[in-house]
Amino acid sequence: MQYSHQSASVIVRHHLDVKRVQERLWQVLPLQGIMLIALLMHGGCHGEQRLASTHPHLEGATTMNLTLTSPAFSHGGEIPTEYTCEGPDVSPELHWTGAPAGTKSFALIVDDPDAPDPAAPKMTWVHWVLYNLPADCHSLPKDVRQLPPGTREGLNDWKRTGYGGPCPPIGRHRYYFKLYALDTVLPDLGTPTKAQLEQAMQGHILARTELMGTYEKKKK
Repeated sequence: MQYSHQSASVIVRHHLDVKRVQERLWQVLPLQGIMLIALLMHGGCHGEQRLASTHPHLEGATTMNLTLTSPAFSHGGEIPTEYTCEGPDVSPELHWTGAPAGTKSFALIVDDPDAPDPAAPKMTWVHWVLYNLPADCHSLPKDVRQLPPGTREGLNDWKRTGYGGPCPPIGRHRYYFKLYALDTVLPDLGTPTKAQLEQAMQGHILARTELMGTYEKKKK
């Protein structure tokens, strides 16, 4: 079937339901229909912006390629003992890539949603809180002692700053390393809790990603 802009406009005028228009175009306009459907669905260059405003809780979270990795463990893998309370309890090496344009700083939160018992979790235990990591920072070394310039620390649930590794009282717990790319450098929050940092980040998250590792104590 031959396609013309006139025939496409006739179809659109006689089908007010956009979904039905798209279905009809798929049937009769294989190649050109694909192009027109793309315009209808995404609105040109503003499609992603509309998605973010329609679903503010997903803002940036699903449209970017921010990735967090560690040479110490893979996503879903077991965290080695040296990064836990049964070892030296040092922080693992971390690397991230794919920060979106406009990133001004990063924040990092590490927590365990399985406390105290993964069979009956009652709270999320916070292990590490960092914010205002500079935009040109893309890694943290193992056993980090000197944080990048400008980086500030928050309180973990031991009521201290710094990293505290996995130390589950029972069962195998999950530990989430959550990285946020922000469109601003946050003001000095002092040593905020995780909740205080999350509140300060609202409306500033361009993208987020996470790396999850597990751990169960070797000594019972």
